[in-house]
Amino acid sequence: MKIGYPATLMYYSHFPLWKSFLNALGHEVIISPKTSKNILESGIKDTVTDACIPIKILHGHVSALVGKVDFILIPRMVSIVKYETFCPKFLGLPEMVKYSIENVPKILSPKVELKYGFWQIYKVLNSLGKQLGATKKELFTAIFTAMKTQSRYEKLLLSGFFPEEAMDIIEGSNIPKIKDISKSINLAVLGYPYQVYDSYITVNMLENLKKMGVNIFTCEMVPYSEQKKYRKVLPKELFWYYSNIVMRCTYHYLKSKQTDGIVHVTAFACGPDAMLDKLMELECKSHNIPYLNITIDEHTGEAGILTRLEAFADMLKIRRDL
Repeated sequence: MKIGYPATLMYYSHFPLWKSFLNALGHEVIISPKTSKNILESGIKDTVTDACIPIKILHGHVSALVGKVDFILIPRMVSIVKYETFCPKFLGLPEMVKYSIENVPKILSPKVELKYGFWQIYKVLNSLGKQLGATKKELFTAIFTAMKTQSRYEKLLLSGFFPEEAMDIIEGSNIPKIKDISKSINLAVLGYPYQVYDSYITVNMLENLKKMGVNIFTCEMVPYSEQKKYRKVLPKELFWYYSNIVMRCTYHYLKSKQTDGIVHVTAFACGPDAMLDKLMELECKSHNIPYLNITIDEHTGEAGILTRLEAFADMLKIRRDL
């Protein structure tokens, strides 16, 4: 069967797991095209007005798959670790899509709730496989293959590759290259992965920073064992999974003597980001590390973002030379 997967939101975190699992069961996985003006406009048309841009884009990606696949996979992300959850819009995504987009194929929405241990992913994959008619033997092989692929993917991210680069390496269409860490500025670009790595909504921010001679670090390059060291820094942890990751990685890079500045990529109308952004700003100020907030929405223009990034990078170079 042909199973579609929207190339946004959890795509940047867990797509290799799902693709490897479904391929091992003999299904073809079709991803939506990269975010574009048409996809964004389609998503805006189908979503409620107060939705943030990542949710609008998700709807656009699903619309791009209509008529091309038998099923669409939209995991219901509840939790990855104990005491942390995802945005309510993540929890209700399958229903939001089902009742907003016309002629949408049947949605596969396995419930991912791993607060009692990551081993529960086996239950999730086993349940999805049975829904697709797989045998026990097929499931055993597929789950093992999927976990191995995801582990390799995460190791590539930790070594400094961006998600698309890591996926290309796994597919064998790209040869690993040694990352250049000799550039003049080391900049931590932090935020939720579906915002940081989507080149359309960030108007090519990462590529533009590379052209400026900036060495980029992200949350995906910080091991979880390192993130855990900063769980008790705040008097009370945040409620949201991705927000906690960004905050812990902020502390990690603030402690790093190589970090020249921090950029926070945030989406307009994102509730958790409103609190997270202020906390990051205050922590950067207390550590005397320059901080820049980049807020994105459907009206974001490349010229405005590029001007701010160029000014920030120039300021960091001057500051470093003093």
